[in-house]
Amino acid sequence: MRIRFASLAPQTQALRAELDAAMSRVLDRAWYILGEEGEAFEREFAAYLGAGHAVGVANGTDAIQLALMAHGIGTGDEVILPANTCVPTAAGIAGSGATPVPADVCPDTLTLDPAEIARLATPRTRAVVAVHLYGHPCNMDALRAETEARGLLLIEDAAQAHGACYKGQPCGTLGDIAAFSFYPSKNLGALGDGGAVVANDAEVAERLRKLRHYGAEARYVHTLRGINSRLDELQAAVLRVKLPYLNAWNERRRALAARYDTGLAGLALRLPVEADWSTANRHLYPIRTPDRDALAAHLKEAGIGTLIHYPIPIHLQPAYKDCGQGSGSLPVAEQACNEALSLPLYPELPKSEQDEIIAAVLEYFERV
Repeated sequence: MRIRFASLAPQTQALRAELDAAMSRVLDRAWYILGEEGEAFEREFAAYLGAGHAVGVANGTDAIQLALMAHGIGTGDEVILPANTCVPTAAGIAGSGATPVPADVCPDTLTLDPAEIARLATPRTRAVVAVHLYGHPCNMDALRAETEARGLLLIEDAAQAHGACYKGQPCGTLGDIAAFSFYPSKNLGALGDGGAVVANDAEVAERLRKLRHYGAEARYVHTLRGINSRLDELQAAVLRVKLPYLNAWNERRRALAARYDTGLAGLALRLPVEADWSTANRHLYPIRTPDRDALAAHLKEAGIGTLIHYPIPIHLQPAYKDCGQGSGSLPVAEQACNEALSLPLYPELPKSEQDEIIAAVLEYFERV
């Protein structure tokens, strides 16, 4: 592609000296798992969010699984999640032994519809996973009201929401516990896989630290049935370099999204919305149109990369079709999966390239 959907190279190049120094610290120390860098990043990330504790883990999928395990949720339990999320959300639930229960979403923000909790909850329901999709916060007050009324755990899937806020409060501090991913393309990304679970409860955080390390309380003493899911020292060192830049990168994303808003206004498109309660971090910029595939083909012909987030809802995925009610059962999520197309958006995207993208979209709608 002449204009790539995203490029990690400019950010890495800009930070290369700092990244080299951080990784050299780890190499000089020769301690690669559960060491000083990981502990420091956990403190710094918790402080950034204003949370009590952050526990580094191997990836965002494990973060969801461990959040459930730390609350004793597993086999025989059900967990509600939005149907139009990325499969890792469902995989984390299934990894705990619980059953994912896909739900429909709000037509404007495409985040979990709070009314779905009352419709789908059964005596086996133990938790709800609220996905801050595309970096836009869920309606957390409404979700909190529904979960508290039923005694359900409210988990935030904040994998795309680093630095996003709901009514001024950071995502990841709004529910009972939160899961983050540091996959390289995230707003705060490592140079490989990484994740964290964020909690205010000290006892929960301590259970998480055991569960991520085989349930070990001391060397070779295992008091819980845990897993192997640890944020390694090299990735923690990288994340420590990047964290101070996160707010500036998010502001750049917001500025680029605003340019899209202006440039694409008036077309037969549904542009991303920002609710009154939201300060979105603009992780993605998904437009919606019934002509999605034709528009994507037009942009590809122009040398512009796009992606679909996400083409198949959870309840229609072959691996999870037994968890839902089939095609037509969750119409808003299904429509979104058929219409959404993400345009290039990353902090280093040149305005000149963005102008070309806008021009190409305008050209398509002039033709149809």
